[in-house]
Amino acid sequence: MPTVAVLGAGVVGLTTAVKILEAGYDVVVIAQFFPGDPRDIRYTSNFAGANHSSMAGDDKRQFKLDMDTFEVVWKMSEPDSPTANLFMRTPIIHYFHEPMEKPDPLAGVMPEYRNLRPDELRVGATSGTYFMSVTFDVWRYLPWLYSQVLLKGGRVVRAQVQHINQVLEGAFCEKPDALVICAGIGARTLGGVEDENVFPIRGQTVLIHAPWIKSCMGAKHLPGVTSYVIPRPCGDVILGGTWLYDDWYPKPREETHDSILEGAIKLVPELAPPEVFASGRTPTAEDLKPLIVEAGCGLRPGRKGGVRLERDTVEVPNAGGKKVPIVFNYGHGGQGYQSSWGSAMEAVRLLKEGISFVVMNEVDGLKISE
Repeated sequence: MPTVAVLGAGVVGLTTAVKILEAGYDVVVIAQFFPGDPRDIRYTSNFAGANHSSMAGDDKRQFKLDMDTFEVVWKMSEPDSPTANLFMRTPIIHYFHEPMEKPDPLAGVMPEYRNLRPDELRVGATSGTYFMSVTFDVWRYLPWLYSQVLLKGGRVVRAQVQHINQVLEGAFCEKPDALVICAGIGARTLGGVEDENVFPIRGQTVLIHAPWIKSCMGAKHLPGVTSYVIPRPCGDVILGGTWLYDDWYPKPREETHDSILEGAIKLVPELAPPEVFASGRTPTAEDLKPLIVEAGCGLRPGRKGGVRLERDTVEVPNAGGKKVPIVFNYGHGGQGYQSSWGSAMEAVRLLKEGISFVVMNEVDGLKISE
């Protein structure tokens, strides 16, 4: 049974490891951070808002990855599913400042999709959409993925990999027969990859506890409102947020924190506790502060050109010219959760092709040498 080393244990790495295990390979996941570790800016998956609302637009490849993922998570979130508690089925409502110029690819695809009526619009929006989807309970979902890797026979090694040659030469486990790179933003500096197209998209959020909120809402391109509200099944609600390119700052900024609260209460006044409405006064950002659980900040792994999802071969050092297949699956930006299963399926397909290609070349080489 070929051994596949997967570098990275974020949502993309763990999902990819699960699918490789299901394909019948031996898997070892090598990463510096795993679910359950203390929060660290270098482990982005912990900080995601994590709903499924494709932003692929005209990118047909990205849209397929998203929709393949939605098919999986929608089934996982069915009320009688053992994994239902990892998700919250919820309406997702988007408000727009201008009418959409092109047909929405989600129309006719997402459950209950429709355009908002004029009486449903808010915060100065002139149009909007409604559909049903899911939000991920990140703090449950990531440990569940991790458990699936272990239950299916995968192994894990905690290590800070500086160069892929360290893995190829067997520094952390036996020499693998294939390598899959799911290093997220780490792909920018990982030796042997060093993808200069990778860059951070800084996201800052505020997590509050407001179990009465049951719908996702987001305002796009509205003057003075750049907010989204994402509820989770545990009763917590993610308020966001920022989308700042090439911003590496690793901690929440106070001024951004305040603007998130102000934008959120403007978009969704219902965030304020029920007693505020009972008092008859208009909710303000101050009403949200007693509800705060934590402020968050993460660096989404953006990439110029989009997700890198492709295969190649790499030579194993000090092994007489031996080559093994390598598959790249990183650069998902803010779409890691919503394209995770689709990209994992594609990574497995590429992995199988890569292994077959290397084996065929080795056989041809033997024939030539004879």
